[in-house]
Formats: sequence, C-alpha cells, structure tokens
Amino acid sequence: MRRSLALIPLFISLISFAQSQEKMDFEKYNPTSTLVVPEHKLTKAKFPFIDVHNHQESMPSMDLSMLTKEMDKLNMAVMVNLSGRSGNSIVQAEKNIKDHYPKRFIVFANVDFSRVGQDGWGEKAANQLEQDVKNGANGLKVFKNLGFSAKDINGKLIPIDDPRLDPIWEKAGELKIPVLIHTADPKPFWDPMDEKNERWLELATHDRRKRSDTDPAPWQTLIDEQHRMFKKHPKTIFINAHFGWYANDLTTLGKLLDEIPNMNIECGAIIAELGRQPRAAKKFFEKYQDRILFGKDSWAPEEYATYFRVFETEDEYFPYHKKYHAFWAMYGMGLPDSILKKVYYKNALRIIPNIDKSQFPD
Repeated sequence: MRRSLALIPLFISLISFAQSQEKMDFEKYNPTSTLVVPEHKLTKAKFPFIDVHNHQESMPSMDLSMLTKEMDKLNMAVMVNLSGRSGNSIVQAEKNIKDHYPKRFIVFANVDFSRVGQDGWGEKAANQLEQDVKNGANGLKVFKNLGFSAKDINGKLIPIDDPRLDPIWEKAGELKIPVLIHTADPKPFWDPMDEKNERWLELATHDRRKRSDTDPAPWQTLIDEQHRMFKKHPKTIFINAHFGWYANDLTTLGKLLDEIPNMNIECGAIIAELGRQPRAAKKFFEKYQDRILFGKDSWAPEEYATYFRVFETEDEYFPYHKKYHAFWAMYGMGLPDSILKKVYYKNALRIIPNIDKSQFPD
C-alpha cells in the first residue's frame, strides 16, 4: 500500500508531462490540410501587369538588373515606385531608369509636411510637386504619416483634410497625375487586443501597430477626413491604398465608390480579405472593374503567387502566405480575362501617365 502511494506523485508528473506535450502556442499550430481538391499553383500572372504599389527607396543608385529579373519571373511589366521622395532623388532615379530600363519603372513623388503652417507653404509644396513632375515623376504618394504623425510648425497633428494642403491636391489635378494615399490601418488595430480580435496575432508580434482613439485619433475620424478631402477635390484622381481598409466590408466600399467618382482603389496587403469571400468579391470586381488597380506593397516576390491564385483560379481552401495577417484559408475568384486585364494593367494605363503601352496586349 505504501509503495502504491509513493507512486502517485510519479503518475501525476507523467500525466502533467503528457498534457504539456499536447499543448502548443497558437503561433506554432499550422496543420497541413487533408482536403483533396484541384490545385493550380501559379508563379506568374496570366497577363503582364503593373504593380502600382511598390517601394524601392534606393532606386536613384541601385542596380536595376536583378530587380527586373525578378519582375520578369512574375510577368510584372511595370513597377511603380512610390518612394521617389522629391528634388534630386527624382532626378537621379529617372536617370537610372532611362539609362538602363526606361520602360519598366514609374516613380511617384512625395511631400514633406514638416513645414506646414509657414507662410506660403502650400504654394511652395505645389510648386515643388510641379517641378518633380517636370523631372519625371508621374504621380504623388502620400504616406500614412499624414493623419498619424505629421505635425505642423506648432506641433499640432495635421488633419488629412486640412485646407492648408489644398494647393497640393489642386496641383495634382491640374497636372493630371494621380494621388495614391494610404490613410490609417486596419480597423482591428484600434479594437481591444483580446480573443475576439482577428488581428491579435499581428498585434502580438508587431506591437507598434496597436492604435487607440488617442493614438493618434479614432479610426473613423481619419477615414472620414480622407473622404472629405476626396470630395473637396473632384478634379483630382485619387487611388485609395489597401482598398481604403474596407476590403472586409465591400458593401460600404461600393457605396463610397458610388459617392466619390474620383476615387479608385488598389489591393495592396488586402488579398486575404478577398480570398475568404470569393463570391462576394467577384461580384464586387464585376461591378467596379474600372476602379480597381493591382498593388502589392511590400517587395516579397514569393507572395505574389497568392494574388494570382485568388484572382485567376477557382481553387478552394489554400493557404495564405502570412499567418499573422490571416489564419484562414483562401479561395479563388476565377475572374474572367476581361476583368483581369483591367485590374492588371488597363486601369493603371488610363490613370497613370507615361507608361509604355507597347508592353501590353489589347
């Protein structure tokens, strides 16, 4: 009897060990699907495409040959570098492009908001944009620092629809160049970081992305500021980055596109949202096929395959490329060629000036 009692702690230890072996962190759990369905794993797009949302900050001096080789593997005909900066950076980037690959790259200029509030700032910024366009820029990219962190000379956060910025948007319309603008971040970044938050893992692994109503402002406030700015400048073409963060609410996004005819959208970093609602997404693309552009954002060539597969195939239940963005599976939309061509290149050719059209089919 005593010997049996003495073994109890050992049994408890063994049970605890077995239970601990059965548990694992959510981040580690990544089961292989046993589902057997047709697969069409794509490595390149069906048609040559224009990526309107890319960042190559070293373009003024970088060797473009390796970049173009990677683009060729994807069937990317033209890359739009949104990180062109301004002034001499534009000049040097354009020289590098023209000297080596004149048909493959387009550069967008950027605005420095640090001196907002100085006398005549708006006019000076507009004049600089005009000079950047003369130097080769074919669009303007506005980063999310506008609304997040950009402050005027008095240290106050600059609203996205601040009237002091109006000369910039008006100048872009006058020059007939698009403004691609990134405002805010996904709405769950503002929500409580608990078991109900779909982006919990991303926030847990990228803690700087967490926001609140006071850091820097409520999500809806930033989004509303952006939309008011669009409506105030109807002659300026805007490309709303990341589907305007409404890819998870296509009904609302459709209403906004109806209300704001000068607003277009691009799909950078939101393919996971489209891939989990293929039927609704396909209907949306059918209705707004003239307003959607292809964009990726981060330069990770291996991740483009997810975009191609969601857009071009009718595959079911295949993995996304970043678990911290989406722990759910993807489904293909099976877009027809007529829509694929618009998304991949026709809409960009219409909106962004000076892209060589000879690289694309009719």
